[in-house]
Amino acid sequence: MTVDIKKAQDVYKDAGESVIFTTLMLNHKDQKTEKAAIAEFSDLSNSIINSMRIRDPEAQAHIAWGFGSDAWDYLFSDAPKPKELSTFKEIKGPKYTAVSTPGDLFIHVRAKTMAVCYELMDQFMGILRPITSVEDETHGFRYMEGRSIVGFIDGTENPAGVESMDYTLIDENQDPEFVNGSYAFSQKYIHNMDAWKALKTEDQEKAIGRHKFSDRELTDDEKLKNSHNVVSKDMKDGIEHKIVRMNVPFSDPAKDITGTYFIAYTKDFAITNRMLEGMFTKSDRLLDFSTPISGTLFFIPSKTTLDKIAEGEY
Repeated sequence: MTVDIKKAQDVYKDAGESVIFTTLMLNHKDQKTEKAAIAEFSDLSNSIINSMRIRDPEAQAHIAWGFGSDAWDYLFSDAPKPKELSTFKEIKGPKYTAVSTPGDLFIHVRAKTMAVCYELMDQFMGILRPITSVEDETHGFRYMEGRSIVGFIDGTENPAGVESMDYTLIDENQDPEFVNGSYAFSQKYIHNMDAWKALKTEDQEKAIGRHKFSDRELTDDEKLKNSHNVVSKDMKDGIEHKIVRMNVPFSDPAKDITGTYFIAYTKDFAITNRMLEGMFTKSDRLLDFSTPISGTLFFIPSKTTLDKIAEGEY
């Protein structure tokens, strides 16, 4: 069985104009009832989004959702488990730590309008609310020209279009039971925007490794040794390994809370993990202004796997 993007969830670069990230915890009280609700959600989620695409074809609604390691063990203890699905282990660097936080279910909805995101999540939670509690809900937005909230163009090095499935979709050589599935790593950062804005533009550029306005990459001798695009690159065995990443801004301006929700989709979580290790063990300059407050690994099932869950095969 080869990878087939038609059988996969929306695990490619499309940050959307409006975004909702939701992390839920199962109640862990009545496994039979909770598993039945998850089967119902697996059955209905695709039809809900297809209906929305008919109702508002211009909204460009996309969704990916999946399971944390503990949820998989709780719900599907007798079924095979995705090979790399485990609890994320925190990464402690000399200055900063990539924390590990809990999460049983993860939902990533994006569209052109928040109204469409709301409508989808309202229907989803009608099924999931009785069996879950909310660990985190973050509403994000597209900032200006698709820039991150710190002012730089986001995702320049991402694989584009259908090319992205080569980096995000599990193939039969990796895990034949879960072909067309993907791994999602979510991480929420809070920024010290006053300190960041106090930097001169050229110092921000050295921290990121790119020119702020043109988005051109700085030369190696212009960058800091711990600039973001140096230490976050995975060059294992001399080869650059890529993932599909999205940085989505969020903010409560009156509360002076502004941050970035980072989501990475990949067929091989080891790549994402090596990128994180580079950032935190080498003290990424951006971390001087950005504090991670969450970090959770999820498995995003293919539509084939969701059908199996819906039919009770797991």
